[in-house]
Amino acid sequence: MTLMTFLLLIIFFLSFFIYFSNLNPQTVTIYYLAGESFSASAAFIVIGALLIGLFLGSMAYGYGMLSTRMRDWRKDRHYKKTREISAMYREGVGRLLSGDLKKARVLLQKTLDKDPKRVDTQIAMATLCLQEGQSEEALKWLNRARELEPKSLEVLFKLAATLEELGRDDEAEQIYKEILNIDKDNRKAIRGVRDLAMKTERWLEALELQKRLLKAMQGSPRIADEKKKLLYIKYEVAHQQLEAGEIDTAKSEFNDVISQDPEFVPARVSLGDALHQQGKIEEAARIWQDGYRRLHKGIFLARLEDLYLEAEDPATLLNFYRNAMSQDANDVILRLYYAKLCLRLEMVDEAGEQIFAIESSGSEHPLVHFLAAEVHRRRKRTDEALEEYRMAMGMGGRMEVSYECEACGEIFGEWLSRCRECGAWGTLGLSGRSALANVKPVEMREIYHGEQ
Repeated sequence: MTLMTFLLLIIFFLSFFIYFSNLNPQTVTIYYLAGESFSASAAFIVIGALLIGLFLGSMAYGYGMLSTRMRDWRKDRHYKKTREISAMYREGVGRLLSGDLKKARVLLQKTLDKDPKRVDTQIAMATLCLQEGQSEEALKWLNRARELEPKSLEVLFKLAATLEELGRDDEAEQIYKEILNIDKDNRKAIRGVRDLAMKTERWLEALELQKRLLKAMQGSPRIADEKKKLLYIKYEVAHQQLEAGEIDTAKSEFNDVISQDPEFVPARVSLGDALHQQGKIEEAARIWQDGYRRLHKGIFLARLEDLYLEAEDPATLLNFYRNAMSQDANDVILRLYYAKLCLRLEMVDEAGEQIFAIESSGSEHPLVHFLAAEVHRRRKRTDEALEEYRMAMGMGGRMEVSYECEACGEIFGEWLSRCRECGAWGTLGLSGRSALANVKPVEMREIYHGEQ
């Protein structure tokens, strides 16, 4: 407001006061206490009331302006502080990701000193502690974050994952279940509980959880993989039923799995096992023979070998091998297992013919060299046997086949339906199979039916 405007307002006000006084010359008495009063002109009282009102209004306006300014100042100060803390937090996380743990700890600790209730910083500190190998301290940070935000899914998932890393699976499972109490259809939490159930071979519980997961995943692009996993878990439930003596129930489930996935090797193997347990030798053999014809997995031949030798009927198995080789002369795995069987039956010449034909075709498979060494040894060819044994090192001096996971490369001394290392189903095959994959076809004389 300019000085001229202010003077004009004063002149206007005085003029109005004089004019109003002339119109209302009478005096008014006002009592403010019992027996206490004062008298003044009506104009004075009206103008005084206006002035008091203007003063109070100005005070209220001034207070409002001051409050707004103070609020804006505090907000701006809080924003600057938050921005500074966030920048420090981001730098700390960057150091953490780059592996500079010492600098990361300093920055994250400064962040917490400025804002002790910052949950994301406490999670980062827990991650830092885990990288430093301080598991218990990591749990302390996560539990502090959990106290601040008990329903934070980020905190709960991090806590569950940390407990799993520490091998505290029961506690981790409880955390996952707590998440499901908050969000009953949370897929990650359902997977967490399911995986822990699978880890402890609680397959029936895992099956129910997998069904629940599929229900929550409607429309997801990953649903096909999860449906396949449901099938594999069904297989494991059936396998437990087989071990518990519920053979007929298990057989029904195995057949159901095979109908849905004809290439799933474990179901065919276990179906044959179930028939074997019931003494149905011919049916078990038929299942495994058909399994080999369809899928060309050595485990079927291994099962057939054990079956017929246990039944003291090697002739039937020899006939199967010879018929199969007459239909597919290039099946090197079939010939390898046939040679191995011949050695067990002391049919040294027949075994040698098969093994040396495979070896001469370029195979460097350890079992080929081991079987060749056995042939030489039984023919009293010591030098040749020693040379073959040397090349077969790694087989452990055994004629048994070892199995390799096609998914992760882990090797096992026995066949398993599921890899213990990576958890994949139906991936175990003959160890060193790649050494046989590119073997050129070998010319061999025809083996006549019934020949010994």
